[in-house]
Amino acid sequence: MKIFRLLVLLAALSLALGAAGCGGGSDEVPADAVAVVDGDEISRAEYDTLLEQAKKGYKNRKQEFPAAGSQEFQTLKNQALQFLVQRVQFSQKAEDMGIEVTDKDVDARLKQIQKQYFGGDKKKYENQLKAQGLTEAQVKKDLGGQIISEKLFAEVTKDVKVSDEDIEKYYEEKKATQYSQPESRDVRHILVKTKAKADQLEAQLRGGADFAQLAKKFSEDTGSKESGGKLTITKGQTVAPFDKEAFALKKNEISDPVKTQFGFHIIQALSDVKPAKVTPLKEVKGAISQELKQTKKNEAMTAWIDDLKDEYDDKISYATGFSPPPEATTDTTGAATTG
Repeated sequence: MKIFRLLVLLAALSLALGAAGCGGGSDEVPADAVAVVDGDEISRAEYDTLLEQAKKGYKNRKQEFPAAGSQEFQTLKNQALQFLVQRVQFSQKAEDMGIEVTDKDVDARLKQIQKQYFGGDKKKYENQLKAQGLTEAQVKKDLGGQIISEKLFAEVTKDVKVSDEDIEKYYEEKKATQYSQPESRDVRHILVKTKAKADQLEAQLRGGADFAQLAKKFSEDTGSKESGGKLTITKGQTVAPFDKEAFALKKNEISDPVKTQFGFHIIQALSDVKPAKVTPLKEVKGAISQELKQTKKNEAMTAWIDDLKDEYDDKISYATGFSPPPEATTDTTGAATTG
């Protein structure tokens, strides 16, 4: 169902391309289009179709569409416009770069989606299209755009590499927080509200009473009482008085009542303290490499899209009411301006 949620989102964005748009227009744009991107028209019919899909999407989610003139409406409008424009830009650049998406590619992706989300049931698939206000032709067009985006990403980022130095630097920066395991131990405790009650329970425990039964009956800690008060704690992760006492106890030793902001605790150590450990670089090197590579790829793609915007700066014409708002900039005083 993910692809259909995506399509509804895109449709919702396009809903904001209404007549209340800001900015001027251009005589270069035909009456039946909302924009022309380097000679390719984005038709009003495409917009109207997306508008109807969006209405159904909001209705299905029982959400009220943002009122015209609201900030949310303006944001959606600009996002929708950029989505439609960028889809055309991607298609044009893919052609320039020799990237081809065939009908066979689209049909294969559609078949994959039908199998994954509908178990290959054609009827369920068609019912979903109807519920979302989509036609198969629209789905195929969106899938074609998705495949183009994937192929562009692959082409733009094909030379991205991660060095051993990159990996080692990342590991050292994250070792203390991400790849280190502080001391830990298994304990159990009983939490009560008053010192008097804690003293009473301590006396029973030292007289041989069953700790787990008392915890289940009297402990105020709902997260551990059903397991007899058992917890596995990590040093530094519990409140300070509890942490200090829990790690100072000998195995099987029972504490005196310990006061914290939550009340009074009686703690018993169930295991020896497990020493701190650091995950060796060799065990996480592959995962770090993949994470860094994906980050670098995303950065490369973002830079490529920024260059694309500059390349198309004077190649896009908008119909009256559809021009995007000016981008915010920052002047020398740090104040936000538009231009």
